[in-house]
Amino acid sequence: MGLWLARGHSFRTHKAVNCYATRPFTAGISTVMTSHRDTLYSNTLGDPGLFTFNSAVVNVFPDMIKRSVPGYGSVIAMTGLLAARHARPGTRIYDLGCSLGASLLSCAEHTETEHCELVGLDNSNAMLRQCRANLAEAIPQRTVTLIEADITSVDYQNASVCILNYTLQFVPIPQRLSLLRNLRAALSPGDILILSEKLLLEPEAMDALMVKLHHDFKRAQGYSDLEIANKRQALENVLVPETRDTHKARLLEAGFSHADVWFQCFNFASLVAVA
Repeated sequence: MGLWLARGHSFRTHKAVNCYATRPFTAGISTVMTSHRDTLYSNTLGDPGLFTFNSAVVNVFPDMIKRSVPGYGSVIAMTGLLAARHARPGTRIYDLGCSLGASLLSCAEHTETEHCELVGLDNSNAMLRQCRANLAEAIPQRTVTLIEADITSVDYQNASVCILNYTLQFVPIPQRLSLLRNLRAALSPGDILILSEKLLLEPEAMDALMVKLHHDFKRAQGYSDLEIANKRQALENVLVPETRDTHKARLLEAGFSHADVWFQCFNFASLVAVA
């Protein structure tokens, strides 16, 4: 996964400084991020190969994540509000694993911070192509830089908000601390990192219960038992969850002053870490 800068390197500015956007969150997300219904795992997998963010996933991704991740809409909306509270003039908001741009759109809707740059990174070219189209339609007045990259190999600089919404869980565990240290180094005291993840809960009986509840949630969203089993098999050893305590300890080791969960639904949670 090489690193290259996508088209569009200039940034528009906004007159408001460190304030909430004057218009409400109108969910350009829902109007722009339409997709086909997710039926990718409706048949038995011939090869239980690894889950990848390819063009087939891009075509169904908004439907997939809405029906698979409980609380997803709340996390995305609050990401923009958290960014609005902490984004500083002259800094960057980084969205690592930006996929189709939902978090970037939320940040753009809620923040109009002067000279605050929106930067999205993803290693999937298919995702970034659609992300660029989504942002151009939803926020044509605001320029966003998109970078195709291995997020563990980027030199992060001058940030006030870093976002890892359901991304760190796909990074190999040995590389996670180094990535978080690099992000912390790009932040100043009081700045934040938003980290949303699927959790491994303790004790084991509680984890088993939450997994069952998550599967119940997916059934209620229209997924069949076969689809649930196939998706779980495809994500095996690709999405590697960890405990809440492991995440909090690593964030402290990376140099953050404190961190804790602000949202949780079943075995999915979002943490905020303060530099």
